[in-house]
This record gives sequence, structure tokens and C-alpha cells, in this order.
Amino acid sequence: MGVLTVGVVGAGFMGSGIAASSAFAGKEVLLYEPTEPPLARSREWLTDTTATAVARGRLTADEAAEVAERIGFTTHVEDLRRADAVIEAVVEDPGVKGDLFGKLDSLLPDAQFLASNTSSIAIGSLAARTAHPERVLGMHFFSPVAVMKLVEVVAAVDTSAQALDAAEAFARDIGKQPIRAKDRSGFVVNLLLVPYLMAAVRMFEEGFASREDIDSGMKLGCGHPMGPLQLCDFIGLDVLAAVCDSLYDEFKRPEYAPPPVLRRMVAAGHLGRKTGEGFYIHTPRQGANEAAG
Repeated sequence: MGVLTVGVVGAGFMGSGIAASSAFAGKEVLLYEPTEPPLARSREWLTDTTATAVARGRLTADEAAEVAERIGFTTHVEDLRRADAVIEAVVEDPGVKGDLFGKLDSLLPDAQFLASNTSSIAIGSLAARTAHPERVLGMHFFSPVAVMKLVEVVAAVDTSAQALDAAEAFARDIGKQPIRAKDRSGFVVNLLLVPYLMAAVRMFEEGFASREDIDSGMKLGCGHPMGPLQLCDFIGLDVLAAVCDSLYDEFKRPEYAPPPVLRRMVAAGHLGRKTGEGFYIHTPRQGANEAAG
């Protein structure tokens, strides 16, 4: 039967995007946050998103109303019991995620899978907090979820073939292309992407070239849609620093270490597009309190 109702934990930018993509594809969604303000921001974002889709002719007004009706917003974690599977998209903190997976494991004994949207935390460490590690896996979506088609489905040591198959089928159901990766820091994309981005940051830090020339070089010379420093701002410098630390801790390779300028920018609160300032100056987005790489 597959996943008909999906629970999403975390109503930030990524969680809201996962919820919206699922609802657009006809899935019932339970979006959970322990407090109301993030849910209110998510509702507002969803209203704006569906209104834009109607204005551009991608949805009728009736279809937009149906999408909105498919998403239930709740501050009661017990409501997730109705879900066939759950995807977690909360802060990149192993302790917070671990506690959550322990709770979800006992709350949903029949869930097809419990997935984390983490971009850097070991799935095995989350699975270890549960009594049924065979159900725990990674589903790493990319930002913005509505646009980016890729989902990395990550298998930990104990993840079952049934859980992986169910997660990949769900990803396809909502219009995504899954690729499978083993449980090591960075998975596929970040393991390749981060050294490239950090090389650009070091080039900028050393004064080798201006930010504009670095970005123009990669856009015009390699056909990339976005330059590396622009992409750093888009992902979030705090997220990148956390991913770098995770990669360096696991592999101890210098190309994964965050350059000093990145750490200083994060300490100063210059996190990129979501705060309005990073390598470039941006107009902050309302309610966009998360980003993922």
C-alpha cells in the first residue's frame, strides 16, 4: 500500500518544503512542532506558495484548497501515531535528534520507516536510540525542496531492505529521484561538494580573487548555475560549518576543514541569505529559519 500519511517533524524551511511536496503529490501530512509560532509561519508560507501556484496556472483554486486540507498542523506529538512513516527535519543536533528518534520509535511501533533529513549526522547514531534500528534511515532532501529533485536515501548498518524500499517508493511518489548512499558523513553530494566550496572560501580568504570573479569563473567557465560563494550563502554558513566539522571528524582530511573566515562569519551571525549577510548582502526571507545542503 505504501505511505499514504506521512508525519513531518519540524516546520522550518526544510520541513515545510517536505510537507508541501508531499501534499502536492496527494499525500496526507501531519506537521508537528512543539510550539505554535513555527506552525503559524509554515501555514503562512504554504498559503503564499499555493497562491503563487494558482497565479501561475499550475493549480486551480480548488486544487490549492485540497492541498491545504491535506496538511494537518499539530503541537501534539501523539497525533503522529496516525502516520505510516515519519521524516524528521529539526535542528542539526545529535542529542535533539537522538531523543526524538527514541520517542518516535515507541510512539509508532508499526511505522514503515523513521527518516532523518540530516545532512551530516550519522544515521547509525540515531538508530542506536531506538528499539527497532531496522526502520531508521536517512532521507536527505535538498533546498528548496519544491525545486530540487534529489533525495539521498541513506542506509545505516541495521537498516532493512523493506524500510529502504518503502522510503525510495515514497520519494518517487512525491516526484523525487532517490539515490542510495551508505551511512558515512556527507553521504554522496556533500562529500563531493564541500571540498569544492571550501576551496572557493580559501581562495577568497587569501585574496587570490574577488568573490564576484570566483563565482563568475565557475558559472561561465564550468556552466554552474550558481557560483560557489553564492551557493555557500544559499545553503547557510552555519550549516556548512557543521557539515565541515562532521566530515573532518570522520575523515581527518584538510580539504574538509572549515577555513577561519567561515568560522568568524558564523560567530558574527553572518550566515548568508537567511540572515541577510554572508559573502554577499541579501534581503532576509521571512520565516526561513532553516537551510540544508
